Amino acid sequence: MTLPPEFDLIDRYFRPLAGPGALDLADDAALLRPPPGRELVLAADAMVENVHFLPDDPAETIGRKLLRTNLSDLAAMGAVPLGYLLTVALPPGRGVDWLAGFAAGLAEDQRRFALSILGGDTVSTAGPVSLSLTILGHVAPGTALRRGGAGIGQDLWVSGSIGDGVLGLRARRGEVADPQGRLAGRYQLPQPRLGLGQALVGLATAAMDVSDGLVQDLGHLCRASRCGAVLDAAAVPLSVPAAAWLREHPGRLGDLLTGGDDYELLFAAPPERAAEIAGRAEACATPVARIGHLVPGDSTVTVRDRSGRVMPLGRSGWSHF
Repeated sequence: MTLPPEFDLIDRYFRPLAGPGALDLADDAALLRPPPGRELVLAADAMVENVHFLPDDPAETIGRKLLRTNLSDLAAMGAVPLGYLLTVALPPGRGVDWLAGFAAGLAEDQRRFALSILGGDTVSTAGPVSLSLTILGHVAPGTALRRGGAGIGQDLWVSGSIGDGVLGLRARRGEVADPQGRLAGRYQLPQPRLGLGQALVGLATAAMDVSDGLVQDLGHLCRASRCGAVLDAAAVPLSVPAAAWLREHPGRLGDLLTGGDDYELLFAAPPERAAEIAGRAEACATPVARIGHLVPGDSTVTVRDRSGRVMPLGRSGWSHF
């Protein structure tokens, strides 16, 4: 079935997602009052068909991934979600069934992460599907985690596991065996580490989420903090299926360190805070691992293998251009 007229589409699929401040999606803009004594945190990300998701991915998971990748940016700042603005550009071939699934995915994760839509826009396009989301959160004044602020000698940490995103994409393309669908699931539905990000406020000196590859994103953190880093490749946590893939493809660890789409938190902290970090991570039921340390330098990231030798990498991460 073809898509209905724009305002019927909004009434049917997006107005049920609206919350306080959205004015029932009946005005040109939303009115938002942040919680008293809090600063707003804003971030925006886009997803484009055949770049961030595949044409045959379920519409529900596309909606959830769009929201979750933006929530990951809030997690990296230690922020609490508040709401979001959404722009959807759809070609004629995407009918009401696709749109209903997309909206259902948004609704499910709105409930899960306690936020709602505030407004946005819907437009037609010749293709491909293009989606953009601007998310809003809040923090106590002066407490937001930032990429700058880390110091030489501090430890580097990462949450969860690294490499599942790139392997999940390859699994969706039929290039990697994934009998239980765990890798594809990580690619399609990343887990924003909101609880951990909020727990790290006052402990971490710098933080960001890993979206374009661990090595490349660590370089961004180093650049902002004006230092270099030594990354212990053997300490980087891998999931069970990623470790199994690596055993079958020895020498390909670099693929996992540079692949992207993991949406884990990368952060720095003084060594004496290690026990506190471990305790707070355990309270959040989020595993963390120390993977290296910061050194004097000009944002150079040195990756060392188990024997301490420098690992050559063909690239540092994903780039659109």
